[in-house]
Amino acid sequence: MVRGSRVGVEISKSLTQILVCPLSKQPLRLCEKSNSLISDTIGVSFPIVEGIPCLVPRDGEIIETEDTPSDRKADETTQE
Repeated sequence: MVRGSRVGVEISKSLTQILVCPLSKQPLRLCEKSNSLISDTIGVSFPIVEGIPCLVPRDGEIIETEDTPSDRKADETTQE
C-alpha cells in the first residue's frame, strides 16, 4: 500500500456536503484539481487519500496565496 496515493479514487459529493473543518468547524470546499478539501475560513487544505478525507489537523496544509497577511505587513514596512 502506498501512503498518500491520491489517484483513481473519488470522494462522494454528498459526503463533502456534510463535512466541516476540524479546526474552524466551518464547511469545506472540494477542490477536484488538488483532490483535497479546502477550509476557506482559515486557508487550510486537507488531502483526500484513496477516497478518504484526512481531517486530522496535522494533515492540513496552509494554502499559500499571493497576498497573505505576512506579505502585506512586509509591504507596509518597506514603504515606511
